[in-house]
Amino acid sequence: MKAPKLTTQIFIGLIAGIIFGLIFPKGGVAVKPLADAFLRMIKMIIVPLIFSTLLVGIAGTGDFKKLGRIGLKAIIYFEIATTIALIIGLLFVMTTKPGVGVSISDVDQSKIQSAAQSEIKIGELLLHIIPTNIVEGAARGDILQIIFFSCFFGIAVTALGKKGEIIIQFTQAVSEAMFKVTLYVMKLAPIGVFAAISATVGKYGISMLLPLGKLIITMYIALAVFLFFVLGAISAIIRVPFFKFMKVVWEPFLIAFSTASSEAALPRAMEVMEKFGVPRHIVAFVIPTGYSFNLDGSTLYLSMATIFVTQVYGMQIGLGKIILIMLALMLTSKGVAGVPGASITVLTATLASFGYPLEAVLLLLGIDRILDMARTSVNVVGNCIASAVVARWEKNFDDEKMRSYVKS
Repeated sequence: MKAPKLTTQIFIGLIAGIIFGLIFPKGGVAVKPLADAFLRMIKMIIVPLIFSTLLVGIAGTGDFKKLGRIGLKAIIYFEIATTIALIIGLLFVMTTKPGVGVSISDVDQSKIQSAAQSEIKIGELLLHIIPTNIVEGAARGDILQIIFFSCFFGIAVTALGKKGEIIIQFTQAVSEAMFKVTLYVMKLAPIGVFAAISATVGKYGISMLLPLGKLIITMYIALAVFLFFVLGAISAIIRVPFFKFMKVVWEPFLIAFSTASSEAALPRAMEVMEKFGVPRHIVAFVIPTGYSFNLDGSTLYLSMATIFVTQVYGMQIGLGKIILIMLALMLTSKGVAGVPGASITVLTATLASFGYPLEAVLLLLGIDRILDMARTSVNVVGNCIASAVVARWEKNFDDEKMRSYVKS
């Protein structure tokens, strides 16, 4: 018999973990090291995954002089879209408060208070982004310093011209290898989910899981608001019929939703957008670049998940700290790879950068696949509309081609 898909395996692990934790509470707690091991494996892949993904995204796009204008416009749009996604996620999680009521009593309270009350000035944060030793920063898993170095290194590689091609090819190979490593690690997700949920239910009872249902509903509603109201408004601004556009991108949307991988939807997404009226050179640049810089769904999720963790631990953080977290997420979200489970790696790195406890990440593992399907499909739609925005901005959008393709 053919083995069930990873999604099915994770759901089985989730249900089995709940049952096992309820029937054998002590046994559920005893398997927690399996969940910890899975979490360590995720942290293990952070540095090479983020570095290779960003470098390929920056240096692998081609001649910056030729694509500079298109690239600048794309980056401007990416930042606007992801900022709006961050704000929507923040507003929803602060309003519904899905983490309130969840209690993890054995966490070091002094660590929680120091993380919540620590003062981080913007100047210090900006200085901290610049590494004095990138090897040391990588060893600490400092995601902000990795991104800073990757961006500068990518620009330098691009400036080398042909001499830099070998670096790009090598990094591309490393990136693909890290995609494979990530997929291998995610194959262990059912075990990690089983262990995490078993330990949670065994120690705290089934009531601990109820707030997670609230988080799922909140995120799906937030993503729907972003999809229909924000992207719908953008479609109206660039004179693209939104529902016809959604009909065109429905297939890549479903591919992304069912596989939880935007990479799986990339070829079809590029094909349909070119047929929809976006020039090939814009499609080829904007959509792949957006896989590193314009992940609207993942960005929205990261803002919700980060604040959710602070709510779980009862942290009362001020507006200034929230703004700093959002600024950090605007950077860290750029390194999310288009493969299943990659958002968890960035979330873990962001929490660690601010000194927050990581145990609550285990609570999200059991429902991460459910969340991943939704946020990944929104990522794909967001990148498709981004290519149309840049094409219209460049006055190079083919309206006749769009009308004929929609009718066909």
